[in-house]
Amino acid sequence: MNWYRITDLGDAAVTLPLALTTGLWLLQSNGWRVALRWALCLAAAAALVLASKLLHTGCGTVLERFDMRVISGHAMLSSAVWSVFLGLLLRSFRAAWRQAGFVLGLLLAALICFSRVRLGAHTPAEVIAGWLLGGAVAFWVLRACQGAPKRLGKCLIAGVALLGLCTVAYGRHAPFQQIIWHYSPYYAPVICY
Repeated sequence: MNWYRITDLGDAAVTLPLALTTGLWLLQSNGWRVALRWALCLAAAAALVLASKLLHTGCGTVLERFDMRVISGHAMLSSAVWSVFLGLLLRSFRAAWRQAGFVLGLLLAALICFSRVRLGAHTPAEVIAGWLLGGAVAFWVLRACQGAPKRLGKCLIAGVALLGLCTVAYGRHAPFQQIIWHYSPYYAPVICY
């Protein structure tokens, strides 16, 4: 199996545009409070991932007992974004299917996590931490989407359009890790004492 093809589904080049358009979908179908919850939860989770990466690259922080250097961004983004997206997409057919979409998103994210370990990008602890963090974000957001959406709109069309967006971004790589490594000599003296 080509693990790079799987891992690319969790890259920020795919998941961040999907997260943005999912937020717009939430705004249209559930109102501003749910969309704001999505934005704030995802931003907080991303901040935790970033903090772990800054501490590791700048200060060399490692939790040796857990074999953990950082929280996996691929794992966090894929479990949060794919779970909410699939929950919304399946909810457009029947409100009770939201849970099935959530579970499918978590399963896809678990496969992405496994690919990260197989490729040597992360340890099991790092992907589990990211998967749990993203799953918690998705659970809390989808919990606010009880029942059918206020305005169903054209959810199926929106879902297909979002998948089309993913095919355009698929295979591309967001340069966040390279940026963190490049600038670590500059921020390390500030955050490591």
